[in-house]
Amino acid sequence: MATETVSPACTGSSLLQPISDIINLPLDQVNFVVCQLFALLTAFGFRLYLHPSKTSPFVRHVVATLLGFYFALFCFGWYALHFLVQSGLTYGIMILTGVEHMHKYCLVVALGYLSFCQITRVYVFDYGMYSADFTGPMMVITQKITSLTFEIHDGMCRKEEQLTPNQKILAIKRMPSLLEYFSYNCNFMGILAGPTCSYNDYIAFIEGTPCRRHRDQQTNGKANGRHKQTDPSPNIEVVRKLATCFFSLMVFLSVCKVFPVERNIDDDFIATTPFYAQVVYLYLSMLTTRPKYYFVWTLADAINNAAGFGFNGYTSDGSPRWDLISNLRIMDIEFATSFKMFLDNWNIQTAHWLKRVCYERCPYNPTAATFILSAMWHGAYPGYYLTFLTGIVVTLAARAMRHNVRPHFLGSPSHKLVYDVITWAGTQIAICYTVVPFVLLSVGPSMKFYRSWYFSVHIGCVLLAVALPVKPRHLRLKEQQKGLHLAPILSHVDSTSTDSNCNQKTKAT
Repeated sequence: MATETVSPACTGSSLLQPISDIINLPLDQVNFVVCQLFALLTAFGFRLYLHPSKTSPFVRHVVATLLGFYFALFCFGWYALHFLVQSGLTYGIMILTGVEHMHKYCLVVALGYLSFCQITRVYVFDYGMYSADFTGPMMVITQKITSLTFEIHDGMCRKEEQLTPNQKILAIKRMPSLLEYFSYNCNFMGILAGPTCSYNDYIAFIEGTPCRRHRDQQTNGKANGRHKQTDPSPNIEVVRKLATCFFSLMVFLSVCKVFPVERNIDDDFIATTPFYAQVVYLYLSMLTTRPKYYFVWTLADAINNAAGFGFNGYTSDGSPRWDLISNLRIMDIEFATSFKMFLDNWNIQTAHWLKRVCYERCPYNPTAATFILSAMWHGAYPGYYLTFLTGIVVTLAARAMRHNVRPHFLGSPSHKLVYDVITWAGTQIAICYTVVPFVLLSVGPSMKFYRSWYFSVHIGCVLLAVALPVKPRHLRLKEQQKGLHLAPILSHVDSTSTDSNCNQKTKAT
């Protein structure tokens, strides 16, 4: 029986086709993994032989960019030209429109071009093809383009007093050159799987700036400042992350097929399985889909670390941190006790991007706007939109529960433990329920699953969000700012009162 081969123009190089046939994996995925492993080896050489102390930023930019283009061509063939087109269009907009409005135009153009490519992939290529594709890197490039333009707008157009503390750190004071721009978007360390990083952090890495602007310095300045002149070796951290990759890959390959997600909508399974067993199976089936993301994102993080990128200062005990651009915290995901905690530790850099580009800047309904932007960014599959629309009501309900119920369980450690166990179980089920359409992709199977659960989570979340009061975000922010303004005054009053009492005691003596 003849083996059907995919056009090299669609999948990139066919050099590894024999390996693909032997291990029975799509050629796209084989190309991706091999390129990432080669990028890992290249990253070590980049750090050792092209260190900022040995060569100029220009050379580092050129090498990083050319290697990135080569890996993209190997994996995706001439479809990698979309990366150049998207980056080139938006750079032209940046130059022609000026800093006042370019962030808006670049957001529309970058996201529009990405959406166009995603729609053509869904309806021109095989619907439901769940393997490596050229729109994956474009998603990361879109994040970088929009983040960069918003940060340039903050640094060159807005007044400093209008910026939040984090925006002040990320603000960019000059336009990047064309080489810097393409190096940031298409470097070999992040071209295939990211993660997204801030432009200032990337330029500091390329130029070897000794005092990098680690965002944790504000809270741990003493520990970071003690070692800020030199970066430690990332080798131990890279080995640790590679071990995590290997374990995640083994779990995915051995367990994923045992608990297929599609069984949740099987007619016989729904008719014959008790509801509690359906809940347990839902959790196990969704649990086994996560290791592939752990593998891809942890490997991408290890590649950046091997090149010397990702150092984030030191902990209080002097241990180096290599989590500046990490994309997940596995233990915090698996033991999350709230919907927000899960989202804060899953795809971290995307969450930061959504927060900086949309949530912090949207004047109306920032939660809904953020989920809608996330759905548009993810792609054209209807299941994505069902997931993120469900995520809106689940987020509102989880926030209402936390604000109204959690304070009653903080009186004792035992009560807090009970609360944590219950909220862990509720969070995991809510996450699984929300994400099923993201995996099934289509409307029909997704709605069949929700009907089998009688839309119970939707209904419960709507009732909780309506019944339990939560102050609007702008009022919470005002209270926080008021508290920050009052803290120094109250501290001064307390110290004055203490000094006065001490003086009175001294006089009495």
